[in-house]
Amino acid sequence: MTNHLLDVQDLHVSFDTHVGEVRAVRGVSFWLDAGETLSIVGESGCGKSVTIQTIMKLLPSPPSQIKSGAITYQGTDITHLSDKAMESYRGKEFSMIFQDSMTSLNPTMRVGRQMCEGILRHQRVSRQEAQQISAELLGQVGLPNPELVAKRYPHTMSGGQRQRVMIAMAMACNPKILFADEPTTALDVTMQAQILDLMNHLKEKRGTSILLITHDLGVVSDVCDRIAVMYAGQVVESGTADQIFYHCAHPYTRGLLESIPRLNAAHDARLTYIGGTPPDALNPAPGCAFSARCKYAMRIC
Repeated sequence: MTNHLLDVQDLHVSFDTHVGEVRAVRGVSFWLDAGETLSIVGESGCGKSVTIQTIMKLLPSPPSQIKSGAITYQGTDITHLSDKAMESYRGKEFSMIFQDSMTSLNPTMRVGRQMCEGILRHQRVSRQEAQQISAELLGQVGLPNPELVAKRYPHTMSGGQRQRVMIAMAMACNPKILFADEPTTALDVTMQAQILDLMNHLKEKRGTSILLITHDLGVVSDVCDRIAVMYAGQVVESGTADQIFYHCAHPYTRGLLESIPRLNAAHDARLTYIGGTPPDALNPAPGCAFSARCKYAMRIC
């Protein structure tokens, strides 16, 4: 019996394709406590989104398949729950902010109507009450004139406004865990900071746990309690934010940190990058997956 709010142990997820089995997630383990913010960091294709979508049961099966492992939420094993059974969890217990707000929102529906769907599904309120709740939430995420915003279509809004709508929708039913899949990727630096501050404020106000997915360690430096670094479908290093930023041990983590541009760097300094390419998920090599790109690799790796 786990004491954590969410506990993922030795999770393996594969996709059956015409060219073979793609092993997207290979033995991922992490945990999340109430009121905590955990960030999963790694380059594109490392398995971050697949891991979270597996927990939410958003991946079609087939072709996806949970090969082994366990996902435990509040002491209950939800690893192999049916899609019908997961409906009571999505929105109420778990909620998600997707990466691209433009494609995540329905372009044919007004914002307020989309928000009301989830509220009516999980709360015993009238449509008028749901509309009132929607307007209050839009105001809480910093959108002026929320009643007017609720009547707008997504394409009439800026990227930052749409992302705030996504956050309001995700928080509509007071979920215990908020999954945020690179919520600041398409935004400028100023808007990134505003969105992260907003998420942090809502966490403190409502006690919601946040699992943040990103490829940018700089984004998570001020908002996360713990960080898990993923590479090639595996968690290669995890620890508190201070441990990862100041005492990291894995060469891949060090490479991510060194690739962050610095304001105090010389004007002619070249950006640091991680050479090589990620390993083939169809035929993962034995040993350390990062060894082919690592300047510290030894025979034992």
